[in-house]
Amino acid sequence: MSPASAGRSRRGAAERARDEKMMKTALSAARKGDGRTYPNPSVGAVVFRGDEILGRGTTKPPGGPHAEIVAMENSRKRHGDRSLRGASIATTLEPCSFSGRTGPCADALVEAGITSVAVGCLDPHPRVAGRGIKRLRAAGIQVETGVLEEECRYTHRGFLSVIERGRPWITLKLATTLDGRIATAAGESRWITGSESRAKVHRLRNAYDAVMVGSGTALADDPSLTVRRGDKVLRTPIRILVDSRLRVPATHQLFSDPASAKTWVVCGTGARGIAKMRETAGSVIEIGKGRDRKLDLPEMAAALADSGLTTLLVEGGGGLAAALLRADLVDEVHWMLAPKLIGSEGFSGLGPLAVDALGEAVVIEPLEFAVPGIGKNGFTQAGPDIHVHGLIRRNAKTEGSGRRKISRPAGRKGTKA
Repeated sequence: MSPASAGRSRRGAAERARDEKMMKTALSAARKGDGRTYPNPSVGAVVFRGDEILGRGTTKPPGGPHAEIVAMENSRKRHGDRSLRGASIATTLEPCSFSGRTGPCADALVEAGITSVAVGCLDPHPRVAGRGIKRLRAAGIQVETGVLEEECRYTHRGFLSVIERGRPWITLKLATTLDGRIATAAGESRWITGSESRAKVHRLRNAYDAVMVGSGTALADDPSLTVRRGDKVLRTPIRILVDSRLRVPATHQLFSDPASAKTWVVCGTGARGIAKMRETAGSVIEIGKGRDRKLDLPEMAAALADSGLTTLLVEGGGGLAAALLRADLVDEVHWMLAPKLIGSEGFSGLGPLAVDALGEAVVIEPLEFAVPGIGKNGFTQAGPDIHVHGLIRRNAKTEGSGRRKISRPAGRKGTKA
């Protein structure tokens, strides 16, 4: 039994169904802020009375109000100040209970006269960790926890990963032919997948704090890593270039376009040219070497979390993807498969994984609930391509076994304001 479900009250089927319906609306609101609220989670909240929605809210960027406050203000604007008295609210994450850059949401709910709160998942932040719920119950508010808990934990997987494991949630995106190739022997790679898959990738980028590529991909493709619709740039997430020896020149788009301040470079400690790179990139993160004499990827992941990032989309290349998988740092996979064959002379989309037995193979499992735009079974069509999506299952080479949980403790305090 999860901590959230252990605190559930005894409610009738109709009330539970209504809470879940409202939580689905809150989840939809939460997704609108994905990639825009780090280091805070993008929470969604809905104020309702019976089956009527009075107000919706999404967490604003750091320093702005949290979702519960936005939803209540929306209700006041639409229905007046008295609309909150005796109303209910559904929120995807436990309301905060301390003052940071904003006041405690739990106190605001009490003061507004809210009488019932449906909570998706508990907040493990050391300054919350159940205190928000205790505050609400102490004021006589009925609190139902664990409402669509797994969906809410998935929505907040980046924030939870930083708090509980000390690193961002890392998603690997691959786009290959059916035989796993990303380019011909001559280096031609545009385009392996169709326009529908590429549009999906841009929607993925738009939902993440940061997008990462290795130096090989940057040198070969000169990507911009922006979010685009057609030729229009909609957003530029943080762009992370893993370039241990600083091989990528400043003439590439990551450094020469108007959003160069959003390009962060991860390099080896004391890499040649680091002083000049500090003048070019928005941030330079020096990382030591691991046992294999290459960049210490767990150290890199921890450094990115310390910099405030909670979700990371890795888009290549094959060497970086394989290294992250070998280090057990990949949590989720989006794989676009084009119905084409290039053959073994083409470039592979994935480097060596050091798998000696089938029990050590990396297994991708679908989520147990539907994901917007993907569905529930882990497979969907994207034009002529197939989109495979799922979580990485622990294998015989890593600690434990079974489905990757979003609740592995790490003891890192994390950030929330």
